[in-house]
Amino acid sequence: MIFRVGQGFDFHPLVEGRRLVLGGIEIPYSHGLQGHSDADVAVHALANAILGALGEGDLGRHFPDTEVAYKDADSVVLLASVWKRATDASWALANADITIFAQRPRLAPHLEAMRARLAAVLGVDPLSLNIKSSNPEGLGALGRSEGLAAAAIVLLQK
Repeated sequence: MIFRVGQGFDFHPLVEGRRLVLGGIEIPYSHGLQGHSDADVAVHALANAILGALGEGDLGRHFPDTEVAYKDADSVVLLASVWKRATDASWALANADITIFAQRPRLAPHLEAMRARLAAVLGVDPLSLNIKSSNPEGLGALGRSEGLAAAAIVLLQK
């Protein structure tokens, strides 16, 4: 068996007037993530981790923010495209682990829905995908609820 590891990280500021999409689901909150697409940091981190394991750069290389076609794009659609690249090359997901860094909103009530959504997009058993949140305890921009960040690591196998 051949294994490949990839890691990804993403962060976006929170702004008024946008819906909050995180882990492929909409979360009720007063602010949303600012970005060219829907700015879903969890999905972006996961997609970047997969691209890293494939040795194929990052999301910006494949879906540049200079392209009008990706304006307000659903990040889950971008993830599905990245995952197709992996499966077309005969890679399978051994496991993935995502951490979302957020002071607010509280994410614990939404983590299982995120896990189910992303596992469905990847066509994998939800047990191979872990999503957790970490509270920055008031430290820095994340602690002031100015934005959200996410980190992901994946192990692909062939």
